Amino acid sequence: MGCRSVLRRVKLPFAPGLEVEFTDRARGIEQIFEWVERGTWQPVVVYGPEGCGKTSLLLQAVEILREQGYSVIYFNPLRRRFEVEVSVESIKQRILERLRQVSTEFEFVKLIWLVIDVALEVLKHGRKRLAIIVDDAFQFMGVKEAAALIKGLLELTEHPEEEYERIVAIAATSEGLSRTEIGRHRWAEIRAMWNMSREGFEELYKELRRRASNNMPGFDDVWRLIGGNPSLLSQLYQAKWNTDTVIHALIEDKGITSSFINKWRNWLEEAVRDPDTLWAPDTPQELINELVEKNLIIYNMHSRLEYRWIDTPPPERDLELGIGRYVAWQTPLHREAVRRVLEESKAIK
Repeated sequence: MGCRSVLRRVKLPFAPGLEVEFTDRARGIEQIFEWVERGTWQPVVVYGPEGCGKTSLLLQAVEILREQGYSVIYFNPLRRRFEVEVSVESIKQRILERLRQVSTEFEFVKLIWLVIDVALEVLKHGRKRLAIIVDDAFQFMGVKEAAALIKGLLELTEHPEEEYERIVAIAATSEGLSRTEIGRHRWAEIRAMWNMSREGFEELYKELRRRASNNMPGFDDVWRLIGGNPSLLSQLYQAKWNTDTVIHALIEDKGITSSFINKWRNWLEEAVRDPDTLWAPDTPQELINELVEKNLIIYNMHSRLEYRWIDTPPPERDLELGIGRYVAWQTPLHREAVRRVLEESKAIK
């Protein structure tokens, strides 16, 4: 079944003063329409590299679900967005009142528990099709809290207080430790999502070159640098294509310190050559946890069977992009940031 025509492609902020239309993800769009038709039996937890396009796909999903007759609840603490697409004025006023009381990001995150309460109220008002989308909230929560939220969404679908026709429940995260905890309980259908395919990323690259910049590096160079990650493409664009600027930001933001590098030097030197060396049974679990927590790698990659993925799976192995069979660097630049500190700390010695 081919990709259905999207009723309206959402516009997405790419850089200050520049928006782009949602691009590519044909199979991902098709999967959303499949959920529209049958609902989700369990909550779907989507995980993948930071900036790979999870939020963009979910914002497009909001548009599709709304146009297909769903009442939509969308929560994203990173963007401080809590939206309820229903016509019930009392529900909207309740959300607005709570939002007025929020002054910090920490307080906003606590509103996540209001999501399930609002969902129940929407169903009580006779809305038979409901979509709940929780976007990038887990990084602000403990792993136990994240698992409890997913359990709450599961209870909503399995043991509802009100009758409903279909519920679509989706949560997205780049935080790997929460994924492990949720998977352990089997409360959700866990799907992986990867950076954009080469063809889709080239479409975005051409659109950017046409509208915004004629001094961009060649597409092959950009692809080798970031492997289809649209967020890093935005960062490179804003850095005027200065790769060193983006690498230094990654080093600082991810806490890739000399002490971290020197502690794990032998393993990391092997991993920058082939990430699957981290899959060896003698790899310290502490190192794996730190790399996952810093969002540098995806560990325990799903098999490349289509049903395990949102949109198109990555290749089985592509060492040029830092993709192994079982472990992958989130992007080539994440690997390069580690390589850079490995070299610099060795030179200091």
